[in-house]
Amino acid sequence: MSFDKEAQDWLEAELADTLDEEWEIELEDSILSREIKKIYQKEHPDMLERSVYFRELLRLQAELIKLHDWVEQTGQKIVVLFEGRDSAGKGGVIKRITQRLNPRVVRVVALPAPSDREKSQWYFQRYVPHLPAAGEMVLFDRSWYNRSGVERVMGFADEDQVEQFFQDVPEFERMLVRSGIKVVKYWFSITDEEQQMRFLMRIHDPMKQWKLSPMDLQSRIRWEDYTKAKEDTFFRTNIPEAPWYIVEGNDKKRARLNCIDHLLSMFDYHEIEHEEVHLPERIYKKDYERAVLPPELYVPRKY
Repeated sequence: MSFDKEAQDWLEAELADTLDEEWEIELEDSILSREIKKIYQKEHPDMLERSVYFRELLRLQAELIKLHDWVEQTGQKIVVLFEGRDSAGKGGVIKRITQRLNPRVVRVVALPAPSDREKSQWYFQRYVPHLPAAGEMVLFDRSWYNRSGVERVMGFADEDQVEQFFQDVPEFERMLVRSGIKVVKYWFSITDEEQQMRFLMRIHDPMKQWKLSPMDLQSRIRWEDYTKAKEDTFFRTNIPEAPWYIVEGNDKKRARLNCIDHLLSMFDYHEIEHEEVHLPERIYKKDYERAVLPPELYVPRKY
């Protein structure tokens, strides 16, 4: 067998693996109880065809690679905030944005609840170390807007702290913009009925139950409180330097495509030319003899 034939077979196998990964990442949308799936399909009769969705997703991900290269090459500094209702699809969009990108250039920040020490700090202090340097894009899976959302609704922050946040955050974001950081803010919105449907899907799907936290369940009880908190947040923090963009999330696949497409439209990026890559010849050393490793070092071949 020639080397060219071997290379062709290998490339075809790699392509097959890539397609398998595409199916695997979408599998979570299919592992549902039969009855829940029937109900969901009944409620979403105009769902985007899978072939159309994948074609557009791959096209947009190819553009994200160009954006990724442009950010790194030109030293851009970008912050993208993902906020919104629980189960509205933020995580799914973030997963598709980062799927094919270098995590050293495009990284995700999802901070846990603050420690006692962090609670004593200036509110924005725990977020500042995660801001991008030149050539980086940072995606915040929830951000400093926790203060005007979950912390306010759940009583973790009092009204004085919330008011101080509303006074501080516009200037904080203007400071970021003045320092050369592009700030993009997305709010994912779904209806009351859609959120209830998705929570039920998580309850009945063992592979998704980990997504349900006590805070998520409280969001059902306090739906109207979260609605008021959202309205106040928009009114107080929708500034020209960093406006809000609402993503309608009832249709998950359309929301992913719409958000990625909009994110790409926010930048006047262009394709970066790279030097042609040539695979160097393998160097063989006649005096080198490969050592035989003990079998206990190997992972058992069960499959």
